[in-house]
Formats: sequence, structure tokens, C-alpha cells
Amino acid sequence: MVEGRIQKALSGFYYVDTPQGYLTCRARGKFRKDGISPLVGDRVEVRELGNGEGFVEKLLPRRNAFVRPAVANIDQLVIIASGAIPQTDPFLIDRVAAIAELKGCEVLILLNKCDLNSADDLFEIYQAAGFQVLRVSAETGDGLEALKTLISGKLSAFTGNSGVGKSSILNALDPQMHLQVGEVSDALGRGRHTTRHVELFRLDCGAEVMDSPGFSSFETDALNLEWKHRLPETFREFGPYLGKCRFAGCSHTKEKGCAVLEALKAGKIQRSRHESYLRLYEELKPLKDWQETKK
Repeated sequence: MVEGRIQKALSGFYYVDTPQGYLTCRARGKFRKDGISPLVGDRVEVRELGNGEGFVEKLLPRRNAFVRPAVANIDQLVIIASGAIPQTDPFLIDRVAAIAELKGCEVLILLNKCDLNSADDLFEIYQAAGFQVLRVSAETGDGLEALKTLISGKLSAFTGNSGVGKSSILNALDPQMHLQVGEVSDALGRGRHTTRHVELFRLDCGAEVMDSPGFSSFETDALNLEWKHRLPETFREFGPYLGKCRFAGCSHTKEKGCAVLEALKAGKIQRSRHESYLRLYEELKPLKDWQETKK
């Protein structure tokens, strides 16, 4: 038995990096029987079969795990957004950032295409909310050295709405990656999907990154009871005001004496962030405690 980490999963095969080199593996049938799926980023125990092949025998404990994209043990989620075409809806950023907070994963907001649009509104919203925000341009190289510093020594997953430049940024960070880049449709204002699976890459700067599909497939089935009960916690700027409302069990939506709403009124919480909170609150509201939580 040898320990390793899954670098790529494709068509039922798991490509595992081990001290003895890469092994192409199948997973033991017991995983399917137990309803468990190995994920990219998982540390695993592998039984070697020879000729570069093996079987995944055991999953080692995870730091975190995401359903879509199917990845595990992420240190940092890099959410790529843009003020240029295609413009990013802040709600998409807020939804993904809230999921990352729920999973105990750090968030970096990366504003690409700053050579076309500096995305001042997005920069101000997320800097005020306490996120690390960085402007970059995959086209000109602006901000890429600073980005390398922020991802070095970490396992980061990159995501963002299609056409915003995920693959272009990764190619600019390390040209040897040769990821396919899609064009943005002038008519639709959005890009074509070029990322079909999740894969872990090592960059020359010492970072490990995962390229993943865009927002349209990011954790779309993440609505569960845990998130419903912990929703206010997943908006980090709410933290100083939680527990200070007039009434216990305050939903922070319309109650009198709500400390969060008072902070909103005072300009200490960005209005677009609270609007995203309200949208998520309404999505989660129908879930009842007796319903089975999705995994």
C-alpha cells in the first residue's frame, strides 16, 4: 500500500500522484456500495498492481469536500469575476463565497480584465466585506505576480462565470499548462465552457491549483439544512452583529431591533451583500428540519 493524492478523475479512472510516480487507478467497489466517491484532492491509500496501475483502497480524512466541482481538501477558493464582458453578477460571487465559508475554505476575489474595466464597484463591495480582493489582467499580466504570492504554498480551486478568464489566468501563471481558452459571444455576453473536468496542477511558483467548471455547475445542490441554520455565519461581515439583535432567532430580514439591519442602514454592510443574503434566505426557507439533508 502506498499513499498518494488524486490529481485528476476522468471516466471512472483516478490519476494518483504517489512517491513512486503516477498511478492510473480504479476505485474499489466498496466505495460505490457505501455511497462514497473519491474526489480530486483526496489523499488516498493505493494498492499497486504494476505497469503504472492500481486500486484506490482507502480515503484518508478530508479537510473539506465540495459536490460541484467534485474536489476535496481545498485551502482557498479563488472566485474570478469581471466588470467587463461578461459582467459578473455579485449574487453569483456571494453564493459561492457563502458555500466556501460553510466549508471552512478561504476566499480570494480575483477581478480579471482590469485592462478593460477596473471593476471599481465589485472591488469596493468585497474589500468592505473583508475579503482579499485583487485586480489582474491575463492579457497584460497586471497583478499576476501578486497573485502568485497569494496562492503559493496553497491548494486553490479556481472558479467563475464562463468567459471570465479562468483558463487564460492559469495559462498566464504557467504557460506550460496549455489550457483551452473559449471566446466570449458578442450576442450573449458570456463565454463558452472550456473546462470539462476537474484537474489539479502544480505551478512553477509553488502553488497547486484546480481548474473547475463555471458557476453554472458550482455546488448547485448545496441547499441543505446545515446551510439554512448557519446562513448568517456565511456572510463574514455579519459576524460582529450576530447575537446582538433584540429578539432571539432573528432572521436579519425585516425585524425591528435587528443589529444586522442597523449596520446595513449605517453603511457598515454593503447593500448588495444583504440583498444576496435575502435571496439565499428565501431559497433555503422552504427546507424543513425533517427533510433529509443533501450530501
